[in-house]
Amino acid sequence: MEQYAIKGGNPLVGEVEIGGAKNAALPILAASIMTDETVYIENMPDVQDTNVLLKAMRNIGVMLDRNSRHSVTINAGQINSFVVDDDHIRKIRAGYYLLGALLGKYKHAEVALPGGCDIGCRAIDQHLKGFRALGADVRIEYGLIKAHAEKLKGAHIYMDCVSVGATINVMMAAALAEGQTVIENAAKEPHVVDLANFLNSMGASIKGAGTDVIRIKGVSRLHGTEYAIIPDQIEAGTFMFAAAVTRGDITVKNVIPKHLESISAKLIEIGCEIKESDDCMRVVASKRLKPTHVKTLPYPGFPTDMQPQIAVALALSKGTSIVTDTIFENRFKYVDELIRMGASIKVEGTTAIIDGVENYTGATICAPDLRAGAALVIAGLSADGFTVVDDIHYIARGYEDFHLKLQSLGAQIELVNSDRDLQKFKLKIG
Repeated sequence: MEQYAIKGGNPLVGEVEIGGAKNAALPILAASIMTDETVYIENMPDVQDTNVLLKAMRNIGVMLDRNSRHSVTINAGQINSFVVDDDHIRKIRAGYYLLGALLGKYKHAEVALPGGCDIGCRAIDQHLKGFRALGADVRIEYGLIKAHAEKLKGAHIYMDCVSVGATINVMMAAALAEGQTVIENAAKEPHVVDLANFLNSMGASIKGAGTDVIRIKGVSRLHGTEYAIIPDQIEAGTFMFAAAVTRGDITVKNVIPKHLESISAKLIEIGCEIKESDDCMRVVASKRLKPTHVKTLPYPGFPTDMQPQIAVALALSKGTSIVTDTIFENRFKYVDELIRMGASIKVEGTTAIIDGVENYTGATICAPDLRAGAALVIAGLSADGFTVVDDIHYIARGYEDFHLKLQSLGAQIELVNSDRDLQKFKLKIG
């Protein structure tokens, strides 16, 4: 089983290039099947989730050509099945984006119920409500979500809660429905906007993405396009907090600073220095961090995907901090692992009360999910001694070359496959 072996204590210093946004790439790849013409996508992250989705697309007859590691040519003119169901697609959440894409184009779709990280209940009721409002019959049978419509008609849809996935799925289906659809209380995340821009580049008529009201005028067909995916705000934020936790100096390149405003604001609040330019952000942490309170919220609030990373930083601050996660109830599963490393954290429901300590100490820990796994790696990089992180397959779902990028910043981290490899690492590092 692959593990990360880490020797902590080095401040991370240097520049790191941020890849394409996983959370934008997944719906954009799914939406690429909504035309029979060829689509070319650039800046695609080479991570486990995108590769699983591409494999599922190939399995239903989509023609794929990986031109390079980060670009793909897609032609869905010969799709031969509307059923998306295999062991791999059941393990990622984004498989359900093929529902909106297939339903919009073919008026029929059968997709396996979603998986992904176990961070709490992520209901699909708003997706189903949206599809039904457009005129689809939707049922769950034999582990599949089955949606069918004779035709889709535009509708006024109010989301009971802000849901990124439901906003995206309904937007795709509505792009090829008859008439106008209005989505109220829509998600405003950058990847929602990126998908709308992608669909518009294919001939869709979508206005208001990035606000809480999205208006979609259905069109009869979509055409081919060339498109580059936005940079990954969560990968960028993770490296920004890596600078804070290790008292380093990191410049993240190929970013959109506007997407990072809530993250930058908290870093400044806890004592970091931020220098911003057109497409890069520099984070300098020269002294012990200050405590603060943080509450996760839908965009433009502080992202739930960055909650473990800021908690790792605050657990080293001088004072008491409070972190509340309003999005997912199981986001604190990493706390027990951080306590093994010397953190002082008490969880009460959806809130963590954090009393800062001077430093972490190395331990053998497990990554409970994607973002918490990355946060625990950062903790290990600041800890005294050696840390071993198990279950790193979670991290591979959303971070490309994570350990290699950290190595380029001076981290002492290696991917190991056995106890022998681990001992070699310890002997080499000393």
